[in-house]
Amino acid sequence: MTTTGQPLIVVKLNLQREETWRYQGRLQKMDELGVVIEAYFNREDLPFHGITLKQNDRFIERYFHSRWYNIFEIHDRADHHLKGWYCNVTQPAEFSPGKIAYVDLALDLLVYPNGKYLILDEEEFSDLPLGSAARQKARQGLRELIGMAKTNHLQDFLK
Repeated sequence: MTTTGQPLIVVKLNLQREETWRYQGRLQKMDELGVVIEAYFNREDLPFHGITLKQNDRFIERYFHSRWYNIFEIHDRADHHLKGWYCNVTQPAEFSPGKIAYVDLALDLLVYPNGKYLILDEEEFSDLPLGSAARQKARQGLRELIGMAKTNHLQDFLK
């Protein structure tokens, strides 16, 4: 991959492996599970299920070698308060020099600082042409994320 503090590119892909979003981050940590990066939201301010994602909000993001999800911790750009966690159900991340890519499977979990959560895009996930094994791994990933949300352990992976 690259060394701590070095820039890298994150590429979100759809199921057809077409790029849907790209942004830059900085590597914070590499370990046996994957990597942790720091990135800043690169879109215009966006109201989103009771929070506002603002351009330049700070994201601490965890990508895994073998897990079917990633975890983003979101902090406000102005006062740095925790807005929550956004978790994407994905195929395991793909790592190459200076780049992280992941295939997004539409299903998401938004977790608020008070522990409440929302499962997002279930209908879109149901419509994806996934095989039964991939669909089962994705659902298992969502169950793991919900379990971490309920026990307040999402942030454990971001340290």
